[in-house]
Amino acid sequence: MSKFYVVATPIGNMGDITFRAVETLKEVDLILCEDTRETKKILQKYNINTPTMSYHSQSKLSKTDKIFELLKEGKNLALVSDAGTPTISDPGAMLISEIKESFSPKSSLGEIPLSWASGKMEVDVQVIPIPGVSAVVAALSASGLPTHEFTFLGFLPHKKGRETLFKEIAESKRTMVFYESPHRILKTLESLNKFCPNKKVCIAREITKIYEEFKTGTPYELLEYLTKNPVKQKGEFTVLVS
Repeated sequence: MSKFYVVATPIGNMGDITFRAVETLKEVDLILCEDTRETKKILQKYNINTPTMSYHSQSKLSKTDKIFELLKEGKNLALVSDAGTPTISDPGAMLISEIKESFSPKSSLGEIPLSWASGKMEVDVQVIPIPGVSAVVAALSASGLPTHEFTFLGFLPHKKGRETLFKEIAESKRTMVFYESPHRILKTLESLNKFCPNKKVCIAREITKIYEEFKTGTPYELLEYLTKNPVKQKGEFTVLVS
């Protein structure tokens, strides 16, 4: 049985990787990376010499075929993203779906697996999560906003459907969480101020990094804060609305 590990890596502070993640990355036959240059930084820090191969949203079908061939050969692979947990707002989700559809681990109940067969070889693949850092959970944990129920929206659309989502955020009784880039954070706060001016909003910036910051207030208060402090508009944002 081949094993396919979904390995979470740090979102900023390299000390946040788990012992199990390091051990796994050292032991697998190949690491699939969103960007091999980014992954190399953490591999070098922890003396991990495992070969790497790029796999991202623009990867051609031949890459998937290569991955399937390696799994057929009994190789163990690991998937990492540039930062955080793979498949969460990440192209790796499609790959996991394809593996799940094409391979199947044997059931502990002895059921016949719906395995992918090619030629004389039939192979079972077990998909194993190696949990760790996730910007969504990290932001929620330190936001001070209600966390018993929340909805994660990923990255908001740039145009189509954007206004509809803000209306949904305004009407929601749950904490709503999404990612935003520094180029659109002001426009996002303007939209929140338009649709839900009295909601409590927390913007988490550069989580686990040197300039980490959590700022809470109304959409207008945060818009005013970022406008007066342009340097605070830099970095990646996780936005929480309660």
